[in-house]
Amino acid sequence: MQRQNLVFEIMCAPRSLLLPAVIIVCYFMTGPYNCVGALKKVSCDVQDGRADCSHLSLSAVPPNLPRNITTLDMSHNRLKGIPPVSLIPYPGLLHLDVSYNSISKLDKGLCQTLSLLQTLNMEHNQVLLLKKEDVSHCTNLTRLILASNRLKLQGEPFSALQSLKFLDVSINKLQSAKLGSQPQLPSLVNLNLAFNEFTTLKKDDFSFLNHSSFLHVLNLSSVSLKTLEAGCFKPISSLHTLIMDGSNMGTLVISKLCSELSGTAIDALSLRNMKLVTLTKPTFKGLQKTNLTFLDLSHNGMGKIEEGSFQWLSTLQTLILADNNIKHLTKDTFQGLKSLKKLQLTKALVKSKTSATPIIDDFSFQPLSTLESLILQRTAIREITEHTFTGLTSLKELDMSWSHYTSLRNITNKTLVSLAGSPLRKLNLTGTDITQINPGSFSVLKNLTTLLLDFNFIKQTLTGKEFEGLDKVQEIRMSNNHQTVNLSSMSFANVPNLRILTLGKSLKATALNLDPSPFSLLTNLTFLDLSNNNIANIKENMVEGLVNLKVLKLQHNNLARFWKSANLGGPVLFLKGAQSLISLQLDSNGLDEIPAEALRGLSNLRELSLANNLLNSLKDSIFDDLNSLRALYLQKNLITTVRPEVFKTPMSNLSLLVMGKNPFDCTCESILWFVTWLNSTNMSSVPGLREQYMCNTPLAYFNHSVMDFDTLSCKDMTPFQALYILSSTAVIMLTVTALLVRFHGWRIQFYWNILINRTLGFSDAKVEEGREFEYDAYIIHAEEDSNWVERRLVPLEKGKCQFCLEDRDFVPGTSKLESIVHNMRRSRKILFVVTEILLNDPWCRRFKAHHALHQVIEASRDAVVLVFLQDVHDYKLSRSLFLRRGMLRSCCILDWPVHKERVPAFHQKLLIALGMTNRLQE
Repeated sequence: MQRQNLVFEIMCAPRSLLLPAVIIVCYFMTGPYNCVGALKKVSCDVQDGRADCSHLSLSAVPPNLPRNITTLDMSHNRLKGIPPVSLIPYPGLLHLDVSYNSISKLDKGLCQTLSLLQTLNMEHNQVLLLKKEDVSHCTNLTRLILASNRLKLQGEPFSALQSLKFLDVSINKLQSAKLGSQPQLPSLVNLNLAFNEFTTLKKDDFSFLNHSSFLHVLNLSSVSLKTLEAGCFKPISSLHTLIMDGSNMGTLVISKLCSELSGTAIDALSLRNMKLVTLTKPTFKGLQKTNLTFLDLSHNGMGKIEEGSFQWLSTLQTLILADNNIKHLTKDTFQGLKSLKKLQLTKALVKSKTSATPIIDDFSFQPLSTLESLILQRTAIREITEHTFTGLTSLKELDMSWSHYTSLRNITNKTLVSLAGSPLRKLNLTGTDITQINPGSFSVLKNLTTLLLDFNFIKQTLTGKEFEGLDKVQEIRMSNNHQTVNLSSMSFANVPNLRILTLGKSLKATALNLDPSPFSLLTNLTFLDLSNNNIANIKENMVEGLVNLKVLKLQHNNLARFWKSANLGGPVLFLKGAQSLISLQLDSNGLDEIPAEALRGLSNLRELSLANNLLNSLKDSIFDDLNSLRALYLQKNLITTVRPEVFKTPMSNLSLLVMGKNPFDCTCESILWFVTWLNSTNMSSVPGLREQYMCNTPLAYFNHSVMDFDTLSCKDMTPFQALYILSSTAVIMLTVTALLVRFHGWRIQFYWNILINRTLGFSDAKVEEGREFEYDAYIIHAEEDSNWVERRLVPLEKGKCQFCLEDRDFVPGTSKLESIVHNMRRSRKILFVVTEILLNDPWCRRFKAHHALHQVIEASRDAVVLVFLQDVHDYKLSRSLFLRRGMLRSCCILDWPVHKERVPAFHQKLLIALGMTNRLQE
């Protein structure tokens, strides 16, 4: 009613809203995927000799299809018939599907036109009358489907179908299983009579199949048989499989059915959903003389199985009792099943709000000495005792997943002791609410190779004793644990042959911060899953020694810090011990940096996944060793540039690249090489290329596909690249030179002076000029600076120069003024030790400086050297000493260095200044 109202409202909607309305109706009626397909499909889809013309509302077969097609699908259209003339263009048709149309008659000329036809599907039409001549020419037909019609059979319609192997006449309201009176269909293998209305099987109903020695499968599902005449299955004694699912038959009729099957080759019997609430002892007695190997009794709501009910089925190998309501299994329940290999009890023992917990008695499975697989999925029993599984001497697989057993919550060395005599290989305890595994819990399972412990509540530190006795185990799965498990260095010491270990979403964040690593003893390990653990601390030796490790899953952790160059102690290169890796998954780890050595040596790696991280700028050499890479996942990062220096090696052999949803910079420098590579590769190896590889910058390409980038615009860049390189080099050199001069200019000058002066000497004065003077320099300084002069200048007199000091070199008996004038004339240079005190000294300002300047100007000599102990403004210097820095040569102006290491350079510059000539250069 809701759908009808919805359709009515749409019909009354404005034309502009029609398409959205049709989409909504289609969504609710057929589902989103069918809706999208129906709206998009406007013509036949022809591929590899198959023409799909379904769902096109066609009223006739299209005449313009390729003549060489072998398969034609015309289902879900508006055909009212199949005129043979419409199929003349396609004589090579082998398979024709005209189901879900309105065809009322099968034209006798159809197979004359299509002489090679092998499959004809006319399901869900309105075919009423079927005569022999309608299919008399279909001699090559092997499959005929006439389900969901209104068939009325006239004469012997199937007598000409000598090659037919599959016949489906289900859902036709047939009143009898008799489809003919004469022997026919000699090649028939499968006959489907399900969902018809006959309630009786007469003795001669299957007489038309007397010559059908190949018939193996008979489907009578939902046929409510009430009467079975003796010998009704005798004409089809070669029958192997009988399907009676959904047939509302009582226990007595089922017993009669089994008796009638005793004379057949029945091998498999399906009695699903038969409302067989109680299974009695004589129910299957009639099958005692058969070789039945498969029996399906699932979905029957069965609550009770009488003791000895299966004693007649000595050859049975597979018994399915799933989805029942069995309350009690005793030691006699499975008596007689001496050949049984598989017993499926999924949801067969369940506890409801109104019923008690089912019970499995001790030794209930003891009669099943040949049982190899016991499936107890989603069951609930009162407890597992020391004899629950006793007697299963051939059991190889025990599946108790998603079951609720109180005994399994805290597993001890006695919980599974009843399996001590079983050669168990696989134990599935997934989702069984385990909270604790005690030492030696599995020690009796000496042959176990697979242990599944996923989806439990284990909360403990694994010391290794939990797996004692499991020397042969090769696979342990402990993922999606609802609590957290901690590890120790010896956690897996007792499982040396382990090959597969999954610990995803189970560990504490610090569980791997161990030395030695908990995996160090697992030299045979090939698969390790540590995903979804928020791992925050690991050691560099985490996979050290795992020489056979092929797959490592580390996605959804917190490993960003360990690969940062700023990490304390440097990046943690935890992959260096896994040189055999084939698949590495590091998605969603917050990685924004990959060290250059992180992936070094992984030459066998075929799959690398780094999706959902924060990667942007990648070092040139990080992928250089990945020569075998076939699949690379880098989607949802912050990658803007795809440079050949980074990606050329891994992309050389790729068969799958997933790199979409990155903010690509669509410029020549950033993406030219990548777009060129995409244009030369197979587009199918880069899924979502048009939709997910979008430009973020510049504005001209924003939100456009990278494939829209114009590579021709980059061809004129060649001359500018050379200019760019030259200009960049010049700027860098200039910057480096400026910084070098700023911070190390004194060193350069120092060593340059040493080189020059060792070659040319300290003095450029002529020998004759040197003979005119007794002293190299007359030192003028303030009284307070006497100590500095004695400590810093006087030591230079040792064979290098000679200073004139007032207190030391004045001639006794002469006046001070006369001695100053006399000694200045005998000195080649006049050296001022400039400080604030000197500038404020009236004696120096009025006489010494005046006389020194007068002597220099009078003699036309450049003979003044200034040594600044303090930073003195040029204005004060001119006002006090009548000198300016610009009046002197730069080599005659010296500053006392603050740093001790520059003192030797100062001494060298002073000696050079003292050795300069005083004569003006002509």
